[in-house]
Amino acid sequence: MPTPHPPSSSPRALVLIIEDEPEIAEILQAYLARAELRTLHAADGHQGLALHATMKPDLVLLDVKMPKLDGWQVLSEIRHRGHTPVIMLTAMDQDIDKLMGLRFGADDYVVKPFNPAEVVARVEAVLRRSMNDTQPPPVLRLPPFEIDLEQHEASVQVNGVTHGLALTLTEFRLLTHLARAPKKVFTRGELLAACLPEGEALERTVDSHISKLRKKLDDLGIQGVPASIRGVGYRLWAAP
Repeated sequence: MPTPHPPSSSPRALVLIIEDEPEIAEILQAYLARAELRTLHAADGHQGLALHATMKPDLVLLDVKMPKLDGWQVLSEIRHRGHTPVIMLTAMDQDIDKLMGLRFGADDYVVKPFNPAEVVARVEAVLRRSMNDTQPPPVLRLPPFEIDLEQHEASVQVNGVTHGLALTLTEFRLLTHLARAPKKVFTRGELLAACLPEGEALERTVDSHISKLRKKLDDLGIQGVPASIRGVGYRLWAAP
């Protein structure tokens, strides 16, 4: 059964740990508690999705290899529901496996065996991004986009119809960063520093997130956004 960790006297963010190895889950709960973060634990994917729906955690730590539903299936459903930040816990350390996780919508990943203190640092970094982004204006309107910075929601209008965008936290960050200066060309390094500060500095990481964002916009008939600038990076719009 999923077991909640007793909240501290000053409850902070709630972290849902979906991990089938109880020893690992207990270590993570202990380290997160020291950082004054509340935790919930689910031992498999079904329990994890149920707790995600009812408890609305601020972040999910998600193991890849689990019974019943594996981490990729759980991540897919979480992404279908919205953009709760997700950090993957994986024993796979090949670049292709990491990039697959990012394409599925993970915001970060930690390779097992890991240092629990590093996991806490990653959690805190992602939470800072997701909980402290309250810069004005509260709503950024740049047709066809409308981006609500407080609610972390984005929509696009196509042929008079408004479509909500199911974006990951990183995709939302990238879209917002590009939309604030739609004609500026941002290097991959600039986008890494602004939108993925806690991740590994791999240019392919930015490319993967941009590709996934572009595919979602392509599916709605908005093509070539964000635009690639060969040898430099990306900007929201292509040159006229």
